[in-house]
Amino acid sequence: MENLVTMITDSGIAGYVIIIMGAAGLALIIERIKTLYFDYNIKTEDFMRQVKSLVMNDKVEEAVTYCAANEQAPLAHVVKGVLERSDRDDEGINQGLDIALAEIIPNLGKRLGYLAMIANVATLTGLLGTIHGLIMSFQAVSFADPAQKQTILAQGISMAMNTTALGLSVAIPVSMMYAFLHSRQNHILEEITEHSAKVVDLLTTRHYTPFTSTGAFPQNMSDADIAGLKKQPPAPSNKAV
Repeated sequence: MENLVTMITDSGIAGYVIIIMGAAGLALIIERIKTLYFDYNIKTEDFMRQVKSLVMNDKVEEAVTYCAANEQAPLAHVVKGVLERSDRDDEGINQGLDIALAEIIPNLGKRLGYLAMIANVATLTGLLGTIHGLIMSFQAVSFADPAQKQTILAQGISMAMNTTALGLSVAIPVSMMYAFLHSRQNHILEEITEHSAKVVDLLTTRHYTPFTSTGAFPQNMSDADIAGLKKQPPAPSNKAV
């Protein structure tokens, strides 16, 4: 702990700036982990199984209520938006999917881009402190009083090394966490897209009646009706027009 305090102190203003950015990055990481891994978490297979069961039994209103009870999860929010338009045509259902996706996509990546910015700025601030420290060292060699030259030279080198170390100490873990969180965001979005498309397909095809021989030739037709179907079409007339 004492070494860390000494490192920050020797780094000067650049070191304090890097520490502030590190604290901000840590707060963002904690908030995004809580949101993406806990608040947005849902048992996807169980949820979709229940929704499909309700829709297939024509209990769309119950399915909407079930989704509303789990609406903190983006998947439930999108499926709810689709189900609320189940009484419309295919275009209206697809439009409901687009609207619901547009509502949740910004929340998935909310403030995530700041992590990449913090990692880059921390590295650049460390580089700036390094350059400042080297300038102090060169000035000590060139212009400082011989009695103070050694002290100023040591301070400049210390600042250069400490700011570089602090900048990388913040940038490396923040960059790693950004990669993990971005991957989690993409996974949630892909999951939402896949399952919401299945719900749209379920709604648009649930009343579709496939072609069967029984439907084409009903069994309750009378013999007279069948005989009428077997009649030959009339011969074409050769009467001149």
